[in-house]
Amino acid sequence: MVIVLVIAILTSLCLIASVLFFPKLKIGKVEINTYWIVCIVGALLMIIFRQISFKQVGHSLIENNSINPLKILILFFSMTLLSIFLDEIGFFKYLATKAAKIAKTSQHELFIILYILTSILTIFTSNDIVILTFTPFICYFCKHANIKATPYLVAEFAAANTWSMMLIIGNPTNIYLATSANITFIEYFKVMAIPTLIAGLVEIIVLFIIFNKQLKQPIETSEETTKIDDRIGLIIGLIHLAVCLILLVISSYIHLAMWLISLCCALSLLIMLTISNLIQRKSFKHLLLSIKRLPYELIPFMISMFVIVASLKNQGVSKYLTNLLESKNNIFTYGYASFIGANLINNIPMSVLFSTLPTIGSHLNQVRAIYATIIGSNIGAFLTPIGALAGIMFTQLLAKQHVKYGFKTFVKYGLMVSIPTITTALLVLFFIL
Repeated sequence: MVIVLVIAILTSLCLIASVLFFPKLKIGKVEINTYWIVCIVGALLMIIFRQISFKQVGHSLIENNSINPLKILILFFSMTLLSIFLDEIGFFKYLATKAAKIAKTSQHELFIILYILTSILTIFTSNDIVILTFTPFICYFCKHANIKATPYLVAEFAAANTWSMMLIIGNPTNIYLATSANITFIEYFKVMAIPTLIAGLVEIIVLFIIFNKQLKQPIETSEETTKIDDRIGLIIGLIHLAVCLILLVISSYIHLAMWLISLCCALSLLIMLTISNLIQRKSFKHLLLSIKRLPYELIPFMISMFVIVASLKNQGVSKYLTNLLESKNNIFTYGYASFIGANLINNIPMSVLFSTLPTIGSHLNQVRAIYATIIGSNIGAFLTPIGALAGIMFTQLLAKQHVKYGFKTFVKYGLMVSIPTITTALLVLFFIL
């Protein structure tokens, strides 16, 4: 057990160091994120030191079960492609621009509208996509409107990582944890809808208290307009997203796996767009850029962390942690432990690890642990930049926009917003379950 713990701890420390001190590796003109390279090294060390065998890794990757990492990656990438295409043709920017026009010169109105818009889009698409889309827009708009961007950036990031709890597809961690417990789309929504709603309401109140003074300054109106040129592409994209969501909702009734539904919808989107572009003799620019923008680094990152967690389980570490966290009502122990754990090793590997823990006690206790961990994995994302890949992307985007938003600023607002939000969500879950 000593060897597996040493490798896991060193990988975790190097992961944190890579995010904080050397996030990118430059080879010529090419820049590569370092976080996933660190994880690959950690996974290889587990195999080299025989904490897990190649045969066990291979078996896990082809095993026909709900937590197969390849199936989860297919589900996530398929849903991400549907969202990225809508972003590429300007749908999200169009909505954001409309929101800014509705608010006119009132920052308070703009703040509420953008928070609601971010929340709604996150529920039906993905928190990562919303952050990637809205962050540059917020920086650009605030610069030209001569207002501070910080309130909107904090609200956007908090909303995206709170309302992502609502549906199973809102976050890769939701998918992994829920499928590990064989929780269906409908079952998930029935439990998580109310905790998400109430936690979101508490969150917006906290945000208003924090930023009320800064929001009193009027907005200098901007004449910027955004048009969507590819209206047929927009219709095709929205129809595919809607159909995919409907099929995911009824997946347990029609006995189709969620990864298969999302894959078919993504392939259908590619085929329909190809046919449409050929008929109209239009460029394939948006489609190709959508495929190019997919987060391919998530593949080696997730598989590597899966290997590391499988090694920990093989050597008895998961069983030890289970005994440590178990209690009569384990919602708070698992909720806060996952919240902290996400900020030590990132929320994806934390979720993979915690999915192996709730294996003792009643079925209700296991379900409570899973839902509490889901809450911790989402809300833990805005405590520090290490909490989620979204945090890493968020800080990198701000650096490109020359916006000062360092580690201390992130943690400062993260503490003020995340603590009351997670406490509210866990309390509501406690009374529901």
